Amino acid sequence: MLSSGMTCVADFFTYETTKSVVVKSWTIGVINRAVQLLIISYFIGWVFLHEKAYQIRDTSIESSVVTKVKGFGNYSNRIMDTADYVTPPQGTSVFVIITKLIVTENQVQGFCPENNLQYQCTSDSECKKPVSVTGGGILTGRCVNYNATFRTCQIQGWCPAEMDNVDVPVMLEAENFTLFIKNSIRFPLFNFEKGNLLPNITTEDIQKCHFHPLQQPFCPILRLGDIVKFAGQNFTSLARTGGIIGIKIGWVCDLDHSWEHCIPSYSFSRLDSVSEKSKVSSGYNFRYAKYYKQENGTEFRTLMKAYGIRFDVLVYGNAGKFNIIPTLINSVAAFTSVGVGTVLCDIILLNFLKGADQYKAKKFEEVSEMVLRPDIPSSSMYRSDQTLGGRCEEKQSTDSGAYSIGL
Repeated sequence: MLSSGMTCVADFFTYETTKSVVVKSWTIGVINRAVQLLIISYFIGWVFLHEKAYQIRDTSIESSVVTKVKGFGNYSNRIMDTADYVTPPQGTSVFVIITKLIVTENQVQGFCPENNLQYQCTSDSECKKPVSVTGGGILTGRCVNYNATFRTCQIQGWCPAEMDNVDVPVMLEAENFTLFIKNSIRFPLFNFEKGNLLPNITTEDIQKCHFHPLQQPFCPILRLGDIVKFAGQNFTSLARTGGIIGIKIGWVCDLDHSWEHCIPSYSFSRLDSVSEKSKVSSGYNFRYAKYYKQENGTEFRTLMKAYGIRFDVLVYGNAGKFNIIPTLINSVAAFTSVGVGTVLCDIILLNFLKGADQYKAKKFEEVSEMVLRPDIPSSSMYRSDQTLGGRCEEKQSTDSGAYSIGL
C-alpha cells in the first residue's frame, strides 16, 4: 500500500516538455503544408475578406418610414381616393389598400333574426346556446321567422345582421396606384445617418421615375402592381381575397468606404404565404364602421367588411468599420489554427504510416533523475537506444531536443 501510494505521488509530480522530431517524409510533408494552406486560405478568403472580421459591427439600426399612396379608383360607381381606401391615413410603415367592400347599411341597436344559416331553427330550445362569437349578436333564446321559408334564432345587437358571403366587385384600378417611401436610418455606434432619397434627386425626377430593381433601383416611387409581381403574386386574386406583402429595405454598409457607397436594397415577399394555403381564414380582411345620428337622436351605422392588401415596410441592416481589436483577435485565431495541421500529421504518423512504432519511440521518451548522472555527457541524453529498423537515419539537430528522422 505504501509503495503504491509513493508511486502515485511520484507520477503526480512529473513534468512534460516538448521534443522536436524532424520527419523527412514527402507524404507527411505534403499533408502538413496542404492543411496549413487550407486553414490560411479559409481565414484570408472567408473570415477576413467575405465576413470582414477586421471590422466592428453595429446591428442596432434606427429607422423611420413615411409612406404616401396616390391614385384614383372606380368602385361601385363611386370614385375612390386615398382618404377612402388607405388605412390608417397617417402614412406609417404598415398600411392597407382596400380593394373590396361588403357594406351593411343603416344598422341600429335592436332585435332581429340571424342571417347565418347555421342558426336555422324550428323551436326556441335550439336557440338556448352559450353566447356566440361567430354570429351577429347575442342570442335571445327565441326562434323567429327569417322569411316565409325558414326560421332562425333571434339576436340582440346591430340590426339587420350582416351578410358577409355576398359577391362584390374588386377595385382593380389599385394595381396602378403608386407608393412613395421615404426611409431614414441611423447607426448609433458610428453616428452615421443616411436616407433612401439620393442627394441629387429632384421633384421632377421623382415624378418621372418608377422603381425597377435593375433599371431604377433607387427610385422611391413604387407601383403597387409591380410590388405584388416582384413578390411572386397575382394582383387580381390577391385583391379579391386580401393578403400581406412585405417590402424589405436592407442597409448593409461598409463604412470603410465613402458615404455614397452605403445604399439601400429592396426585396419583396408575401408574408402570409402559409395562411394562403389554408382553407380556414385565408387572405386578409377586417371590419370597421361609420356612425351617424338621426334627427331624433337614434344612433345608426354603416358596417363595412373590407378586403385589402396590407403592406409592411420592414427595415433591417448593419454597418461595419475597421477596428484593431477584432483584427488582432481573429489574427491570433488564424495563427493558432495553423497548428491543427501538426495535430493531424501526428495522428497519421502515430497510427497509419509505415514505421509508426519507431516514430512513437522517438517522439515519447521518459527521463528519470536516476539517469541524470554527472558522468554522462549532456549530448547523450538526446539519443534513443532504439533505431528505426535500419531504414531510418537518425541525426541530432543543432537545436536542443530535436531529432531528424528520414523515412
